[in-house]
Amino acid sequence: MSNVTVKTKYRCPGDMYDISISVCKGRQRALYPKCPVCHYRTEIIAVSSGLEEENSVEPSNPGNNKSRKVVELYSTKDKLINRKIFKSYDIRGIYSVELDEYTSEKIGMATAQFLKSIKDDVRNIVVARDVRPSSNSLARSLIKGITKAGIDVIDIGEVATDVTYFAVGHYNYDAGITVTASHNPSEYNGFKLCHEKAMPISFDTGLSEIAEIASQTMLPTYEQPGKVIEKNVLDDYRRHVLNFATNIRPLRVVIDAGNGMAGKMIPIIFEHLPCELIPLFFNLDGTFPNHEPNPLEKKNLRDLREMVRQTRSHLGVAFDGDADRCVFVDENSQVIGCDIITAVIAKELLQKEKGSTIVYDLRSSWVVPEEIRKAGGNPYREMVGHSNIKATMREKNAVFGGELSGHYYFKENYYADSGVIALIEVLNILSRKNVPMSNLIAPLKRYHATGEINFEVEDKDEKIKQIAEHFKDGKVDYLDGITIEYKDWWFNVRKSNTEPLLRLNLEGKTREIMEHRKEQVIDIIQGE
Repeated sequence: MSNVTVKTKYRCPGDMYDISISVCKGRQRALYPKCPVCHYRTEIIAVSSGLEEENSVEPSNPGNNKSRKVVELYSTKDKLINRKIFKSYDIRGIYSVELDEYTSEKIGMATAQFLKSIKDDVRNIVVARDVRPSSNSLARSLIKGITKAGIDVIDIGEVATDVTYFAVGHYNYDAGITVTASHNPSEYNGFKLCHEKAMPISFDTGLSEIAEIASQTMLPTYEQPGKVIEKNVLDDYRRHVLNFATNIRPLRVVIDAGNGMAGKMIPIIFEHLPCELIPLFFNLDGTFPNHEPNPLEKKNLRDLREMVRQTRSHLGVAFDGDADRCVFVDENSQVIGCDIITAVIAKELLQKEKGSTIVYDLRSSWVVPEEIRKAGGNPYREMVGHSNIKATMREKNAVFGGELSGHYYFKENYYADSGVIALIEVLNILSRKNVPMSNLIAPLKRYHATGEINFEVEDKDEKIKQIAEHFKDGKVDYLDGITIEYKDWWFNVRKSNTEPLLRLNLEGKTREIMEHRKEQVIDIIQGE
């Protein structure tokens, strides 16, 4: 007997209810307005011929997007889109192998159609790019696709990802896309997307539908294409970031831009601060000739740590390729865990907003909720991932959020992440307290963590079941993977969304406990 399951219910884009296949086909024949952006569409000729009248408006309102009537369905060569590039939180792949200009154009068209399916009056999408060799051509193709779909593009040029979030939030644009592969090596590229108000578009909130639409070979184009409007947002962005600065002292700071976008953004901000800036790798070079743009890898921090020692600086900071994340080292060149920085910034912001909620990801140290409570705040533990953190921050009206990955989120930054604003807040704290960074964080380094350890595991679900059975006497939860807690240690094991990997984070009250328990958990993960 066949195991094939046939889908008998469809759903129109943006609707909350299912319809039968017969109703779906009837709507297509009746020229239902949502059909052009639906991946269930089958009756292409009927949809194509009817939309000219459906989308027409009086000539007296030429500025309305609805005047851009559909004149044809854009037909492309039947080249398959690699669906694996659509990740949990962004789109990413190896340039020219998994992702190219053809794919980029289709993603532009698909994103425009997706946005139209959930909002009647979509007028514009912000487009930005990082410094990678392929980013310029991918951005041009992306813009071509968006404008073919009848939507204007606000081109803000070569900037950090957090500038895109700022532009969408500050100017009330409908959406934003940054062409970037973040911290990945230069051969990668991709796209980070957000809705209006800088709300993220993740796989669950739109990327899956964009993938479906982009996989079609027939997409609607418009008689009146969208316009491309070049806009310089950097003056407004600088003012926005500097609003977070409060009486910063003339501190000496080493910053490793890693040849990425921080090399452009940091000088714009620091020319208005009294700090002595010692730059490392500020020349923009998307081949990243000095080291990979991933500050979470300690090997990529060697130059930063050495320069902090040589210059006797107060602080060192390394940014990733698109400058939305950063990692700190103290005046002794010791790397500071990103969860410790979350606790430091949280305590500072809670002095201004007593009783506020702080969101942190579940890989973070026990220190984070403990310090938040001490400061009178409400700690809220959340799943890993920027879309999860941002959604919860909005729901809880949280003033701040932090992840172990070096993403820091601010309510006053449209609930979006910004590495530059995180740096400003740390400088505020050092200036006000007038103590070395090592003194500031010493009381917070009271536990011992493994950091994230990855394991190749084929049957990830089965392995998590084994772990749960072995440690069933602990406090267990499944918020994100499995977390098991005891009185003197805890650990979390999560599945990778894109690779056959399990990711382990473990913390103990002493180094001896941490090392012993780490071996114990690793034995189970690697055992048969």
